[in-house]
This record gives sequence, structure tokens and C-alpha cells, in this order.
Amino acid sequence: MKAVIPYCPRPLQASVHRGRKRFTLLITHRRFGKTVTAVCELLRRALMHGGNVRAWRAGYVAPYLRQAKSIAWDYLKYYAGGVPGTVFNETELRADLPNGARIRLFGADNPDALRGLYFDDLAIDEAADVPRSVWSLVLRPTLADRAGWALFMGTPKGLNNLLADMREAAAKDPEHWAVYHFKASETGYVTAPELARARADMTEDEYAQEFECSFAAAVRGAIYAKELDRAEEEGRIGVIPFEPELPVSTAWDLGIDDAMAIWFFQQEPGGALRILEYFENSGEGLEYYAEYLRGKKWRYHRHIGPHDLMVRELGTGKSRFETARKLGISFTVCRNLPVADGIGAARRLIGNCWFDAAGCSEGIRALRQYQKVWNDKMSLFGKPLHNWASHAADAFRYLAVGVMPERREPRQEKTINRRTSWVEP
Repeated sequence: MKAVIPYCPRPLQASVHRGRKRFTLLITHRRFGKTVTAVCELLRRALMHGGNVRAWRAGYVAPYLRQAKSIAWDYLKYYAGGVPGTVFNETELRADLPNGARIRLFGADNPDALRGLYFDDLAIDEAADVPRSVWSLVLRPTLADRAGWALFMGTPKGLNNLLADMREAAAKDPEHWAVYHFKASETGYVTAPELARARADMTEDEYAQEFECSFAAAVRGAIYAKELDRAEEEGRIGVIPFEPELPVSTAWDLGIDDAMAIWFFQQEPGGALRILEYFENSGEGLEYYAEYLRGKKWRYHRHIGPHDLMVRELGTGKSRFETARKLGISFTVCRNLPVADGIGAARRLIGNCWFDAAGCSEGIRALRQYQKVWNDKMSLFGKPLHNWASHAADAFRYLAVGVMPERREPRQEKTINRRTSWVEP
């Protein structure tokens, strides 16, 4: 069906329309125009693909129905109003196009209203505020029989929500996902003076989250936030293939009753690291992990472990270093640097790392949420918080220290005081 809608997309919006895949992630700063982009994208596809045997259906979903009405209904009426013969239903927030296609607005606060429906396309706005279960149990099944498409949109709100989950899913499957990440400092859609005023009115983390689209900004005191954001921007978190010509090394954080954490990596001749996998488990002895390593069928170079490997256990009189060696794991004990120095080494190393998104997803999540403790009395951050993220972070710190070249102290020259006489020529 041919129709002209009163919409002239800006270049970045046009790139989303051109580059959409079945699953698309649109991460934007505030006032980018993502809702207009979504409404016009649904309308564009409705006009292109309407008229099937079973009528084409699209849904726009916001966290709340009232929110969907307030931010998207006027846009839908305006742009779809450019198509002659379109009928609007104010009660159901629905636009019926003359080719039989239909676009309707919904709220995730009433998921039962979505059950039993099918969709050829969905736009999920402010996805960080949409419950995960609404997507997995309600929305995802509505796409199944039609191989429907889905567009997830929003501004970051930390790492524990649907938007962050979809970012991880996209990194693992670039064949079926398109990802767009637009910062205010790069788009030019908000003027520089207005950004400066907003920055002055907000905290640094608030500004980084709302205008620079930082997922880690909401994690107070996040230690590796900037480094991992940069790695993602540079495409260093994605599908990283195993290189058969290179041996695999590991870096461990060995707990006793705690979790055991292992990073698997390859180091290229130029120094870059392919981080292939992160593995964590608990309640098992070293025999279990030795068997796990053998099961990978990889050729190993070295295994990096912490200095306390050498401590002898009271029950056996043997160190875990000795126990591991008998199991075929010959550890290289990394230097016992202060934690702060190890963290500094890890920060520098991330800039030289390529992470496989699928194999390292849990480890990357832990690194993103590794944070310092906030001291209210001193109004500053203190030591790293020991929580579930510490195991992966400690193992990665040992990795960084283990691959660091040994620093040789500068040679001290002896100073000899001599009396010299100067004779004029």
C-alpha cells in the first residue's frame, strides 16, 4: 500500500529504520526521539507488510498503559492520520489501517490484556522498567507463530533489568540482533549549552546515565565501569572465536567454601587477550575443576593462581598448589601485589581484552557490578565490597597481575665524590 506519512527521520533515526533486524536494541539519551522512531517504524512496516491472510498486527508496549497513552497515542494519531482511511479507536488506543493492519498501544502493568494475542512486530519502550516476566512469559510467545520482530528501547537504568538483559542477548547473537547506542555528546540532538546546564544540575552519575547512556553509572562506586563501557563501544565484547593455534591459559580465584572462579583466555603474539570463558562453581574439590579443564580438550599454557595457594592446610599438611599439581594443574603463583595495584593493572588490561559475550556473560556482569564501599562518615569510597561479584573480579585481578611483565627496578649507580682540578689551557 502506498501512502505518505508526515515524517522526515533524522539521519540516526533513518539508520535504525534501514538497519533493523528481527531483534533490535535502541539505547538512547533523553530527548533523542525514540518514541517517534518506534511509532513510525511500526507504521512503516504495517504499510509494507499488511494484507496477509491473517491481518498484520503490531503492539507498542510501555511500562504503564497511561504512560503509553500519554507519550505515544498522539504520535500514532498524527503519523497514521496521514494514511487515508485509517480509523482510530480511542478506547482501545488502536489504529486500524485500510489494508487490514492494526497498531495498538498496551501497558506492561496489565499483562493479561496481552495474553492470547499475536504480533508481527513489537516496540517495547522504556524496557528497563518492563518486568522481565512480562517479556518472557507474555510478549515473547506472542511472536512465535509469526516469527515476529521486536524493538527494545530505553535509557539505561543499571544492570539488573530487561534492557540490560537484552544488551547481553544482543552481544551473544549479532546475526539476529541490531544494536544502536546513541549518546548525547555524539548525536548533537541536544544543544551543547543545554547539555552543560543539565550537567550542572545533575550528579556525574545521573548525567552519565541519562545523557551518556552508561549502564554502570547506576552502580555506585563501580570499579571497572568506564573500561567495560569503552570495550563495548569499541566492539570488544561480542563473538570472539577460539584460535586453535594459540594455547589457552587460565586465572583462578580459589575459594574453600566459597565459589571457585576461573577465566579462560588466549594471548596473541602482539599481547591482545581473547577472553574465551568465565566459569564459576562452589562446593566442589579441585578434582572437579581438573576434570572440567580436561573436558575442554584445549592445549593449556599456564594456570595463574593467587599467592595463598602455597599455604598448607591443617588437615592434610599439603598446600593446594601441591594438590593441584598431582591432578595435572601446574599453577603459576602471581605476585602478591596490593589490591589497589592489582585493580589498576586490571583496568589497564581491559583496554587490551576482547571478551566473548556468550562465554563470559556471567563474568562480565560481575565485573560491571564490582564496586567500592561508600563511607558515609568520610563521604568517600573505600575498599572493594566483598559480595557475589568479588570472585570473578579477584580472578580477573590475578589474571592481570599474572600477565604483567616483571618490573625491573632501575639500576642504582654508585656516586663517587671526586675532587677535580681544572687547569686553564
